[in-house]
Amino acid sequence: MRKFLVVLDDSRECLNAIRYAALRAAKTGGAVQVLAVIPANSIQHGIGVADVMRAEAYERIEAHFEVFAKWMRDRPGVEPELVVREGEPGAELLAQINHDPEIGVVVLAASTDNVGPGPLVTRLMREMASLPCPITIVPGDISRERLEKVT
Repeated sequence: MRKFLVVLDDSRECLNAIRYAALRAAKTGGAVQVLAVIPANSIQHGIGVADVMRAEAYERIEAHFEVFAKWMRDRPGVEPELVVREGEPGAELLAQINHDPEIGVVVLAASTDNVGPGPLVTRLMREMASLPCPITIVPGDISRERLEKVT
C-alpha cells in the first residue's frame, strides 16, 4: 500500500500537510504515516533526566497526534500510523523515507514566513535527486476549501 508521509510538528502549516495527505490517501486507497521527531538537543543527558524528558516528549507527541488522528478517522476515513524518531529533523525525515519502501509520497507544507519555505522543505529539495519518491509541497496558507478542491 502506498503511504503518504507527513511530518507532525508545532508549525501552523503542519495542519495543511496533514489534511492534504489524509484526503489524498482516502481518495487513492493509500495510507498516512505521520512522523514526529524529537530533536536530540531537547533531551538533556543524564540517565534519569533524559528518560523523563523523553517520556514527556512522547506523551506530548501522542496527544498532538491523536487530535489529527481522530479527524483522519472521522472525516476522510483514514487510519494513520505514528512513527517517532529522535535526532535532527531533516536527517530523521530522510532516514524514514529510506527505511520504509511503502512511502510513495512525502507531503510537506511550506512555511508562511517570509524567510523561506522552511527547513524541511529546503533540506529535501537539496536531496531531491536521490529520493526514492516524489515530494508534494502544500502552500502553508492555502484555505481548507481550496485544499479540499485540489485533492
